[in-house]
Amino acid sequence: MVGAMANNGRIRSAFPVTNGSKDLTPNSAPASTTGSEYGPVEFTREDVETLLNERIKYKSKFNYKERCENMMDYIKRLRLCIRWFQELELDYAFEQEKLKNALELNEKHCTDMEVSLKNKEEELNMIIEELRKNFESVQVQLAREQTEKLAANDSLGKEKEARISVEKAQAGLTEELGKAQGDLQTANQRIQSVNDMYKLLQEYNSSLQLYNSKLQGDLDEAHETIKRGEKERTAIIENIGNLKGQFSALQDQLAASKASQEDIMKQKGELVNEISSLKVELQQVKDDRDRHLVEVKTLQTEATKYNDFKDTITELETTCSSQSTQIRQLQDRLVSSERRLQVSDLSTFEKMNEYEDQKQSIIDLKSRVEEAELKLVEGEKLRKKLHNTILELKGNIRVFCRVRPLLPGENNGDEGKTISYPTSLEALGRGIDLMQNAQKHAFTFDKVFAPTASQEDVFTEISQLVQSALDGYKVCIFAYGQTGSGKTYTMMGRPGNPEEKGLIPRCLEQIFETRQSLRSQGWKYELQVSMLEIYNETIRDLLSTNKEAVRTDNGVSPQKHAIKHDASGNTHVAELTILDVKSSREVSFLLDHAARNRSVGKTQMNEQSSRSHFVFTLRISGVNESTEQQVQGVLNLIDLAGSERLSKSGSTGDRLKETQAINKSLSSLGDVIFALAKKEDHVPFRNSKLTYLLQPCLGGDAKTLMFVNIAPESSSTGESLCSLRFAARVNACEIGTPRRQTNIKPLENRLSLG
Repeated sequence: MVGAMANNGRIRSAFPVTNGSKDLTPNSAPASTTGSEYGPVEFTREDVETLLNERIKYKSKFNYKERCENMMDYIKRLRLCIRWFQELELDYAFEQEKLKNALELNEKHCTDMEVSLKNKEEELNMIIEELRKNFESVQVQLAREQTEKLAANDSLGKEKEARISVEKAQAGLTEELGKAQGDLQTANQRIQSVNDMYKLLQEYNSSLQLYNSKLQGDLDEAHETIKRGEKERTAIIENIGNLKGQFSALQDQLAASKASQEDIMKQKGELVNEISSLKVELQQVKDDRDRHLVEVKTLQTEATKYNDFKDTITELETTCSSQSTQIRQLQDRLVSSERRLQVSDLSTFEKMNEYEDQKQSIIDLKSRVEEAELKLVEGEKLRKKLHNTILELKGNIRVFCRVRPLLPGENNGDEGKTISYPTSLEALGRGIDLMQNAQKHAFTFDKVFAPTASQEDVFTEISQLVQSALDGYKVCIFAYGQTGSGKTYTMMGRPGNPEEKGLIPRCLEQIFETRQSLRSQGWKYELQVSMLEIYNETIRDLLSTNKEAVRTDNGVSPQKHAIKHDASGNTHVAELTILDVKSSREVSFLLDHAARNRSVGKTQMNEQSSRSHFVFTLRISGVNESTEQQVQGVLNLIDLAGSERLSKSGSTGDRLKETQAINKSLSSLGDVIFALAKKEDHVPFRNSKLTYLLQPCLGGDAKTLMFVNIAPESSSTGESLCSLRFAARVNACEIGTPRRQTNIKPLENRLSLG
């Protein structure tokens, strides 16, 4: 209880404000009691925990007066605790101000010492100079005395005494000079140490500023690159639209040219037929003319004999002249037809040339469209890479949203009313809108998959994240959503249908293929697999060969699988089966074995509802024989049990207990996410087995991705809105920058669970 004190009147010392910080004792930060209703009190950790965990007991739950009084008393104690924390914070601020003032005084004192040391150094230099002059004068005097000694033997005794005195004076001066030099050296050393410390502080400050500016520059450059990529993407999309318009226009022109060419060819055929008929008629006319000429000649020869036939000859000549006129007309018609045929041949040739030009233009446009689409794909890849890099720098949890298709028997018109997808450039492929009670709720995630998205499309988006596990990172991918929203289908797929394989089989195929391709670069990998489920807050080993150890009648595993985290952020589950695998076929067999052992049940919302949280873990250890570099990666793929409402699922008996356990663990997961989003000091990972197992993924140095699965029917709008809000809160969490696990030490036989 707040304000608890010992019977002898002694006050218990306050508990530390945060774990690992200095203890706050009454001597270091005395608590103020101004305005307190309970006198001078202080709080310990036990007091505060007791206060926060206190559950108010009532004699009768209908006695509202008693409940109000107890609640008011509880609120007063909370206020007293908050006021004590505020006063403690003020004391800390005052102590910080005192330390700042002391630091300024020390700096000023250091400056004064530097000035005094410089002055003293100058004085010592002057003294040394004077001593040197005195020494020189003494040497001159000694030489003079020696000369006088040699010159005058009678003053030998005096000279000896003078010499002794001079030597004593010289020794004293030498000693004083040594002391002065020692003092000067000591002062220089102190000055040098102060200067070195000052330089180190300046270098540390400048390095921090450079590192900060570099990070800011990298972030700005990444943002600029993304903006540039978005602009280029917009321009490419516009160019593609224009090219598609030109392509369709050229196709229309080509179709028109083909139609006109067909008409010209038909006209040409008609003209050829007409010319043929005219040639036949002309030949007939020529034959008739020749026959008539022969007849005329015959008649002329006979006319000489028979003058009576003049009239007949005249008629024949008239007929012959009329036939000659017809022949000339037919020849004119033949010449005009031949001219028309030449003109049609020329137009046909021009149309053929135009057709070839348009065909070449269409080929060029197709190549430009393919090039533009390739640039668009590359730009999208670059945008995703930069976006992932920014998220990794921020340390955010990435979130993908997937909407499952409507199932047979569901209302096909509800999706259009309930769920829609924005078409703006900023939200294209990343936004989702949910309508509830005529109110629109908009959400934006890292990627949104419509019901038409295939399993291959989903896996393509996460393939680079899976690759990170081979590069030595911890990777965690988990599916969240209400029951029946498609989580197990996303993670496991549909058995027996290769086109609908889930993320887990596809991840394993990619890892084994990449492992094989990296052999040429000197890399060798060892892979280990474990699978477990959390059923009713109990961990079950799904790879255990002992069926009794996997599942018992009362839902409690005989083996106690304790969860432990080491200092490196790795997770160990006691007595968990870990198997070495060599191929994806072995892992597929183990997955089928685990699926048969997993807990499933039937509810009103789902025929085969997962009643437990499924955790698949792949540990990867690799070593490069040429560089002796070692990497240790972990891939966690998790299929969470679906949240459900008892009013809709109709669970009873064992299903009811399972539903309560599932909802409790998911609620604990929500509490952890809420604490991480608010950056609270205490994150309640230990509230459930699920959150404690996921602690390295949610609060460590792993790359984490969450799939939020949504059901499209209108009856699930409430649950879908809750799932989307939870996903948005997860997307805003910052868990730290991912760290690659590499070293050059020899590999051990077993790896810890990441």
